[in-house]
Amino acid sequence: MKKDTLVLGIETSCDETAVAIIRNGTEIVTNIVSSQIESHKRFGGVVPEIASRHHVEQVTYVLEEALEQAGMTMEDIDCVAVTEGPGLVGALLIGVNAAKALAFAHDKPLVGVHHIAGHIYANRLVKEMRFPLLSLVVSGGHTELVLMKDHGSFEVIGETRDDAAGEAYDKVARTLGLPYPGGPHIDRLAHVGEATLDLPRAWLEEGSYDFSFSGLKSAVINTLHNAKQKGMTIHPQDLAASFQASVVDVLVTKTVKAVKEHGVEQVLLAGGVAANKGLRAALQEAFEEMEAELVIPPLSLCTDNAAMIAAAGTVLFQQGKRGSMDMNAHPGLDIENF
Repeated sequence: MKKDTLVLGIETSCDETAVAIIRNGTEIVTNIVSSQIESHKRFGGVVPEIASRHHVEQVTYVLEEALEQAGMTMEDIDCVAVTEGPGLVGALLIGVNAAKALAFAHDKPLVGVHHIAGHIYANRLVKEMRFPLLSLVVSGGHTELVLMKDHGSFEVIGETRDDAAGEAYDKVARTLGLPYPGGPHIDRLAHVGEATLDLPRAWLEEGSYDFSFSGLKSAVINTLHNAKQKGMTIHPQDLAASFQASVVDVLVTKTVKAVKEHGVEQVLLAGGVAANKGLRAALQEAFEEMEAELVIPPLSLCTDNAAMIAAAGTVLFQQGKRGSMDMNAHPGLDIENF
């Protein structure tokens, strides 16, 4: 009988300290996440130094809890996977060094994982991947369309040229006086408002799959300022609905166009903004009549977690790829050359 492959994943790229154990790359044994949102909320965004200190404090506790909840010891683990990049360099270093220490102490193989590859592979914990596939990655710092023809093969066919969708959400939320993180608050307001304001959609040049949300963010700020100067009232829920309609329209339209051009079998939604209800609903509606299968992960697998890192790490481990004890954090790691 073939032995199960158990991979322990560690994720510390931003403001979540997470450890998970995954069986055979598809089944969650345990997935522990310690969030720092409350610590960063008063600053209106993630403070790198504070994030790093929290990771130092939490990583051992989260690791012990993951093993205890799984009823396992490190002797049961086949490989240690860790986020190598991209992310905040100080935060990444905590996870990388914790993983190296763990792998060295227990004589286990080590693999470094690309954070965005992790977000994509979160979908494999829901459904087996079918190639070729297209992944729409929408997170705080990334908005990308990634074409995959096989496991571990990533071709970025579209990416953000300025503000990623998640960054635009946070900046618009701040303009509206909403707390950090802004995305969920904008999404909630959008569902009770109406898209009555004419806001721009950046389609860019013909045939481009790239994204740009900086102009949209500026248009929202200008709309508010102009209304204030004229003594007009703009309801926050209508502004949120109009802003979200613009973002979702561009994301969905470009995704559908790319699916038709590349003839993919499957479309995966990935990243923190994948939790957005408006985006999820619009994609489901768009793909009702299309042949490509749409896979959307549960909310717990959209935001940063270690299950996705272990899932991606399992593929690397099975492909024979290994990290070494001189592994470092790479905040600008390129997914195509990973």
